[in-house]
Amino acid sequence: MLRVGRLCARSPGVLGARVGLSRVWQEVGLWGVRPLSSGEMDRTATLPVGGLSYVQGHTTLHLINKTVGQCLDATAQRVPDREALVVHHENIRLTFAQLKEEVDKAASGLLSIGLCKGDRLGMWGPNSYAWVLMQLATAQAGIILLVLSPEAHQGSLKVSVNPAYQAMEVEYALRKVGCKALVFPRQFKTQHYYNILKQICPEVEKAQPGDLKSQRLPDLTTVISVDAPLPGTLLLDEVVAAGSQEQNLARLRLTQQLLSCHDPINIQFTSGTTGSPKGATLSHYNIVNNSNMIGERLRLHQKPPDKSRVVLPNPLYHCLGSVGGTMVSLMHGVTLILSSPVFDGKKALEAISRERGSLLYGTPTMFVDILNQPDFSSYDISAMCGGVIGGSPASPELIRAIINKLNMKELVVVYGSTENSPVTFMNFTEDAVAQKAESVGRVMPHTEAQIVNVGTGTLAELNTPGELCIRGYCVMLGYWGEPWKTEEATGQDKWYQTGDIAMMDEQGFCKILGRSKDMIIRGGENIYPAELENFFHTHPQVQEVQVVGVKDDRMGEEICACIQLKKGEKTTAEEIKAFCKGKISHFKIPRYIVFVTNYPLTVSGKVQKFKLREQMEQHLNL
Repeated sequence: MLRVGRLCARSPGVLGARVGLSRVWQEVGLWGVRPLSSGEMDRTATLPVGGLSYVQGHTTLHLINKTVGQCLDATAQRVPDREALVVHHENIRLTFAQLKEEVDKAASGLLSIGLCKGDRLGMWGPNSYAWVLMQLATAQAGIILLVLSPEAHQGSLKVSVNPAYQAMEVEYALRKVGCKALVFPRQFKTQHYYNILKQICPEVEKAQPGDLKSQRLPDLTTVISVDAPLPGTLLLDEVVAAGSQEQNLARLRLTQQLLSCHDPINIQFTSGTTGSPKGATLSHYNIVNNSNMIGERLRLHQKPPDKSRVVLPNPLYHCLGSVGGTMVSLMHGVTLILSSPVFDGKKALEAISRERGSLLYGTPTMFVDILNQPDFSSYDISAMCGGVIGGSPASPELIRAIINKLNMKELVVVYGSTENSPVTFMNFTEDAVAQKAESVGRVMPHTEAQIVNVGTGTLAELNTPGELCIRGYCVMLGYWGEPWKTEEATGQDKWYQTGDIAMMDEQGFCKILGRSKDMIIRGGENIYPAELENFFHTHPQVQEVQVVGVKDDRMGEEICACIQLKKGEKTTAEEIKAFCKGKISHFKIPRYIVFVTNYPLTVSGKVQKFKLREQMEQHLNL
């Protein structure tokens, strides 16, 4: 194995920064190469060189040039009788052979009702068997799955819930990508999907199923109901049944011969800092390889089946759910257990106990809820060994609590974004607890990462904050129908600008300090909320904390700490400020301390800091 690399960046200033670059280039091999063993490459290649915040993941693991369907076929042949999917709330349990059979029939059925390779199908609803079925069937048939993202927003209105999309957001997403088919359940709790659709598409009530003609949604011809016959819709069971006919299966086999691993497979709307939501478009190649590498770093290929049972409370309409959950299961032949339609901490513990779950996924907020279940100690968690936490920053105290209380010694922290398929940094399972508590791990294989000084556009030195940029196979195909926004995000050199402020240490461990837009500028001083949040988590009475900047006429912004106390605890703002003195810089002590009982969240468990900031400014009469 040879060490080969290069140094590149968005800004011309980086290419022009000559100081120390010859030392970097010698290390990464532009002046010469030296052989490395595969074991050495696995670790050594993830080290930054030359004292600068640039790193390239190792390349010993080959990239896979297969479609999702080909990967499902291979796993079903390799472990046909192994349990593939368990959906607790629907009493569904399928082996990989059974799942492949159902996926093939569903894919064949979608083609039989007039959908074709490249058409877009929207999946709208909570976690369910139908969601997994549509995710895999669309890929099998070359149809592009439109995921209604929990973070899409229209102008200044950011939608905080999904599947509780409002009509305007549904219309925007369906029109934007020219969606031809839409799949949804009749309702979930108080959410009536059919009624919402009727607001923007009243023609559906009188339409012939499969022959909808809508004025506001001219591309939408087919509406499929998951669980109830509704006017103008096809039933999902009928579509799957049609797919079992031999002539339709033959059509599917022909279509599959025309598919490429570089075809788009998934569109997920993701919010930017301004403007309308953008449809991040991923290929088979993106998600097959990312999920394969997630599983490799989790060491799933080394685990027996009883230690490879993944409990997923995360939403499938979030990239960590659909790629880190469904796709990791498919690539590595591990069992995926959906614990509930939407997150429920009690249901997650029940699934771990009943199904002998060994790995658990979640966001920090989800894990806090799970750990604080009143009857936590009554559940059997003896099979647990590890899992994945991601989606937003986690405090060191929370990481340690998860490892100790849930017996998750092999817990890993992941970092990424939808635009990057999604995971770009991740711990190894054997990393020390301190390395998991204080970082998001090291760069993934076949991925370049650099941290750029926001002011100068040059590569930041190690242990110096800057904007994290990513390049590699994982970067999305682009934003659907918006090449100018794609260019804005990635540039001609394909470095994706994450908008996250980060630091990298000498070992290549990356620490996320927060979103650049969340950074507080108080009187000219840059203050990173994550740093203060980690500090407040060391207070014995603090359960959770979020730090935001609120407007101030004199300083520009002031710091506001929104603190959730542990059950039964009481304290005052003055006592909290006294705790800060002598431990953190004076200018980092929050001017405002507000005690709260909850935070505005997306369904994927992320705190909506922009909403929290608005709430605090209103609460403080600013």
